[in-house]
Amino acid sequence: MSGTKTSFLLTGATGYIGGAILARFLAHPKAHTFQFTVLVRDPAKAEKFEALGVKAVVGSHSDAHLVEKLASEADVVIAAADCDDLGAATATLAGLRKRHALGVVPIFINTSGTGVISDEAKGAFAGDLVYDDSDVKQIQSIAPTQMHRNVDLAITEADVEGYVKTYIVLPSTIYGIATGQFVDAGIQNPHSLQIPALISAALDRGRAGMVGEGKNLWPNVEIHELADLYAILYDNIVENADLGHGWNGFYFGASGEHSLLDVGKAIGEALVALGKSDNPEPTTFSQEELGKYFGGSYLGSNSRCRATRSLSIGWKPTKTTSDMLASIRPEVEALIHKKAKVAA
Repeated sequence: MSGTKTSFLLTGATGYIGGAILARFLAHPKAHTFQFTVLVRDPAKAEKFEALGVKAVVGSHSDAHLVEKLASEADVVIAAADCDDLGAATATLAGLRKRHALGVVPIFINTSGTGVISDEAKGAFAGDLVYDDSDVKQIQSIAPTQMHRNVDLAITEADVEGYVKTYIVLPSTIYGIATGQFVDAGIQNPHSLQIPALISAALDRGRAGMVGEGKNLWPNVEIHELADLYAILYDNIVENADLGHGWNGFYFGASGEHSLLDVGKAIGEALVALGKSDNPEPTTFSQEELGKYFGGSYLGSNSRCRATRSLSIGWKPTKTTSDMLASIRPEVEALIHKKAKVAA
């Protein structure tokens, strides 16, 4: 690493995952040896980051030249913005290639997602195929046409070329309302995507819903425990010279598993308790509703995995699916409050 501090570039710092990762690293025992730079679009949020001791650059992830420049100045890049942004990944890798030319072997920790192993169940069945992050051949067998896969492959190929060590974290359904200094400062989104999307749809239609019969299965992970995985992975990277990377650097972020029906029932129960529905049982989304609320039947897929490699490096999540289901009512309450505030 260069100089007296390790230079980090973090993308997605105002987002749900990125903000949680940044907060976790700034609470690290060695945080005084870290220098973080974040890339943000909003100048006002950039000023708030600076006030909290984080260097902020105003710009867009679509500005390839800027992303490349910032990556070329970083010892470590943690990408937590858009896992399908191949342009940003390509620019990041170009910058890290330049960093390598200076005699540094940079680290790239990218955020993907277990959507890469999803199927087309449409809620009709619980899939039997379970992916294990320690099974390299199985990870390599994932079709290049799967979502997120083109970015994952480009990053892994860069590791094969040898100018960067790459690691890919694949979160599952993330839940829980994020907390911390960046949420308090109004610069981090505290909410996830999947479950809040289901809640928003339920509030709009007055009834909880599901894709098909809701039999499909997904893993889940709590937001702060997911952030722990990034910090633990980083510690392992710098402390264990034998730690694998590239194809041996895939890490599932998953600690529980749920069916879409379970989530639908929990949303339905919360709606009834809060006077927003008269029936707790979820009903099947129509094709029109799937297009309106979600742009398709993606949430009806199976995405099953085991986080064997993640657990092997010392990640110890304690939250379970029961915690995930218990987190749904607070999410419903938060969204109702938000809608009321907007209406007012």
